[in-house]
Amino acid sequence: MNRNETLNGLRLSPKVDVCVLGGGINGLSVFRELALQGVNVLLVEKDDFCSGASAALSRMVHGGLRYLENGEFSLVRESLVERDRLLRNAPHYVAPLPTMVPIFEIFSGLANGIVRFLGLTRRPSRRGAVAIKAGLGIYDFLAGKRALMPRHQFRGRRATLAKWPALNQAIRSSATYHDAWVSHPERIGIELLRDGLSAGPNAAALNYAMIEQAGAAEFLLRDRLSGESFPMQPRLVINATGGWIDIANGALFPADARPAPLMGGTKGSHLIIDNPALRDMLDGHMIYYENADGRICILFPYLGKVLVGSTDIRVDDPDAVRCEADERDYILQSLAFVLPSVRIRPEEVVFQFAGVRPLPASNDSFTGRIPRDHFCTVLEGRDGGPPVLCMIGGKWTTFRSFGELAADMALERLGRSRRVGTADRALGGGRAFPSDRSGWIRELAVPIGLSLDRATTLFERYGTDAEHVVRFTAAGPDHLLPHDGYSARELLHLIRTEAVEHLDDLLLRRTTLAITGELSLDMAEAALDLLAAEKGWAAPRKAEERSRFLTLMRERHGVAEATLSARNERRSELCETTARFE
Repeated sequence: MNRNETLNGLRLSPKVDVCVLGGGINGLSVFRELALQGVNVLLVEKDDFCSGASAALSRMVHGGLRYLENGEFSLVRESLVERDRLLRNAPHYVAPLPTMVPIFEIFSGLANGIVRFLGLTRRPSRRGAVAIKAGLGIYDFLAGKRALMPRHQFRGRRATLAKWPALNQAIRSSATYHDAWVSHPERIGIELLRDGLSAGPNAAALNYAMIEQAGAAEFLLRDRLSGESFPMQPRLVINATGGWIDIANGALFPADARPAPLMGGTKGSHLIIDNPALRDMLDGHMIYYENADGRICILFPYLGKVLVGSTDIRVDDPDAVRCEADERDYILQSLAFVLPSVRIRPEEVVFQFAGVRPLPASNDSFTGRIPRDHFCTVLEGRDGGPPVLCMIGGKWTTFRSFGELAADMALERLGRSRRVGTADRALGGGRAFPSDRSGWIRELAVPIGLSLDRATTLFERYGTDAEHVVRFTAAGPDHLLPHDGYSARELLHLIRTEAVEHLDDLLLRRTTLAITGELSLDMAEAALDLLAAEKGWAAPRKAEERSRFLTLMRERHGVAEATLSARNERRSELCETTARFE
């Protein structure tokens, strides 16, 4: 991913078949689909890859059980198919997640669910055992015989409380079904990008770049890092910017020809909690529960911590999305409702994030009724300008099928046919995934004298791509950083091969250091030293980058510099304790 080579190529040849706007999961998916068909395609992302909604998902890979109430059966079926494909194609990052639904009523919600399904009411209401049983039966049916996971089961009150004694004692029973979760969604985005770029020189991608209208059939590409602009001429534009679709269309069409709004997104906020007792009491399960107001919430173990969410609030400006104080209070209140004995101290909330669900424009007063399905709309260009294909809606689980749909529409426009399918194409570190993980890790570690623990950590992070990381780290002197799970050459490998341009690219998306609350100030500064040395930044530029990152952590993720500094001591104490027992 050599940025300078990409920019030089565009200067020499400004014509491309397709320009994909948006480097989130859907943009990366359609980029890969087109690149694999040999299309001359350029992806342009105004910030970093997977830095918007694709970094703020609930980390669930699911069919969408609650979408059944909206009658979105085809979406649920498609989502279940794609969920199972991800379990096969990305086993290094996607894994089964047993999910428990606490039930507080028997018949409640049945009649209301029917009239909601018929569109006669928008009110949420608590679902009882009969309604949940019916929904899970349909869910199992739609999964079909090909499903990779068990069918649902019910537990009575006594058995439920025996397994989860901290649950709200008003519980009547529970149901357990299986979906899946994704550990590193942003890294799956990078793997899609790499797969597309591997198709050859006709595929190129840029983060921190924008395109703007410069004439009927011509646009300017602006490099946000250097400030340079130069012309480009796409035959087709694919607007895959999600919650930013209407904003992006504003830059693609003249003021008197701008299309009507297509997007009406809602905000979802989540918290990451460091509470080992809470994590352990979940026993590896997600709790998928209704808050007292009928809003669906989730709670499950995530990389040693606990993820809890979410909210569903209409937003007008996707760039202004934050997890606000009242949302944080709401999420903690929902947790207290389902697990009344659990007390979360403020310092145990180690990270927070919010993103925009890319929903189609709707006037529905109840956001839960807005369709979650995806579709494409083509806006014809004006005065000889290229058509713009807009990818509307979608959910993370269906990124592959949505990308396939948009790519097939683009291929038809270009008069080309598909030559490569992706339904069974493994992703990145999921390729050649071993059935004997321990044996694979041992074969990786032993020949070069790498410890089994270190090799296991790298395998958990990168799957079979850990081999590339190990080969790079072994090629020069290396040392562990203030976080003992990361080495200098591991981060250097990410910087050189994964289009890292800012410190947050590295610490928020290429790694899970920030989201897991494992990031200390010392570690952030060590990573900045590596990045600054690689980029050749002088002291003022380095100081600017430090300030940018700390501001982002404070304002978007609720983590102050003082909090990061306090983690320095905790990491030091942990290392000393570990050393005493080795």
